[in-house]
Amino acid sequence: MHYLDESDDKPRDECGVFGIFGHPRAAELTYLGLRALQHRGQESAGIAASSKEEFHHHLGMGLVDHVFDPETLSKLEGYVAIGHNRYSTAGSSNLENAQPLIRTYKGGPLAIAHNGNLVNATRVRNNLVDTGSIFHSSTDTEVLAHLIARSSQHFLEDRVVDALNEVRGAFSILIMSKGILIAARDPYAFRPLWLGRLNDAHVLASETCAFDVIEAETVREIEPGEIVTITGAGRAPSSFRFHDRLPALSQCIFEYIYLARPDSHVFGELVNRPRRELGRQLARECPADADVVISVPDSATLAALGYSEESGIPFDMGLYRNSFVGRSFMHPSHQMRELMVKVKLNPIRSILEGKRVAVIDDSIMRGPTSRQLVKLIREGGAREVHVRIASPPNRFPCFYGVDTPTRKELIASSHSVDEIRKYIRADSLGYLSTEGLLKGVKSGKDFCTACFDGKYPVEFSGEQGNQLSLGIAEDGV
Repeated sequence: MHYLDESDDKPRDECGVFGIFGHPRAAELTYLGLRALQHRGQESAGIAASSKEEFHHHLGMGLVDHVFDPETLSKLEGYVAIGHNRYSTAGSSNLENAQPLIRTYKGGPLAIAHNGNLVNATRVRNNLVDTGSIFHSSTDTEVLAHLIARSSQHFLEDRVVDALNEVRGAFSILIMSKGILIAARDPYAFRPLWLGRLNDAHVLASETCAFDVIEAETVREIEPGEIVTITGAGRAPSSFRFHDRLPALSQCIFEYIYLARPDSHVFGELVNRPRRELGRQLARECPADADVVISVPDSATLAALGYSEESGIPFDMGLYRNSFVGRSFMHPSHQMRELMVKVKLNPIRSILEGKRVAVIDDSIMRGPTSRQLVKLIREGGAREVHVRIASPPNRFPCFYGVDTPTRKELIASSHSVDEIRKYIRADSLGYLSTEGLLKGVKSGKDFCTACFDGKYPVEFSGEQGNQLSLGIAEDGV
């Protein structure tokens, strides 16, 4: 299957991980956790479950409820389980790259679920291949599996430490073997990872919304550079840092802008508050002479509410989003691409007709979708369309686990705000400043803003560097 990216011109949610130790229905609870984290990855899903005697797994392409049914879940016996939703941030979209990655090493079967991206994976992989390793997938997660297997340490957690000290980049990772569950987070804390508790069982997840679904208690966030090891139900997890000197935090700011669910705690704060505050700050910086504020549903709704509250312009639902439409198949004609947008979004004429409309979105990547959106709102009867973006212009790609276009494809990398406005055919266009963005979060110095300013906290070379070359945008602006 090949998908139409232009119809979903957003940074794609990297991956979601979920794990549980010490529950007789571990796989079923993992299934529910993955359903709650479905927004973080929609290409593939998988669950691995284990007891001290057996190890089971099932992986498939598609959404969680398509991959699993009651019969499949009933075969995943065990009191320990980990699960994964995936987008292909590294490696192509096929079943070989679905996770949890299942491999067998000296100590037995191993399952790995990884959220993030390793910037030195290609170099490490090449070194491993040169010394005899055979890879079965193109995902960077398999590099970790080989490093764990090649470690001379006896205990699994010590092997994991050896492996993590060989890689650089972003990782919130769960590793399971028979009778043990290990969680680890990179020292920059790019991607979120939380620890929870359900009676005597311990739970781990990318976002706390997954705890809410299974009625688990949120305990705390896994610390930067921390490894947590769970080996017994009701027994306190052991914990230590695998990095002696921690770098400055570089938490992904796009978790607050777009990626995380608004009902989740991420980076120590409920997403609802900063996302709404970004809309308020946007209204202060980029006011619009408008009659109504609308959002691009659903990701920009909270920012639009904040914009409305700050500006005093009433908010209304000017666009209906068809929530039953998934990702779109590739169609060869431009006309079909435009029609696919209408399948997902439809203007509500009674709200838009004759109005000056301020439409709030969270980001613009390539530009064609925003152009079609403005056209759609005008077709709904709007007299003027003023586009406001609750983040700064995206000028640089992400190499830390968010699937964004290359710099050549990012419209803001080679065009001014006014050039973008003309291309999308809006009456006005305003972006939130980086300074305004950081005012809206709890501690602005703790966030990575490389996608806006090109200041990458972890160095990379070769393959990633090539993506920073700037060419003429392919959308014909």
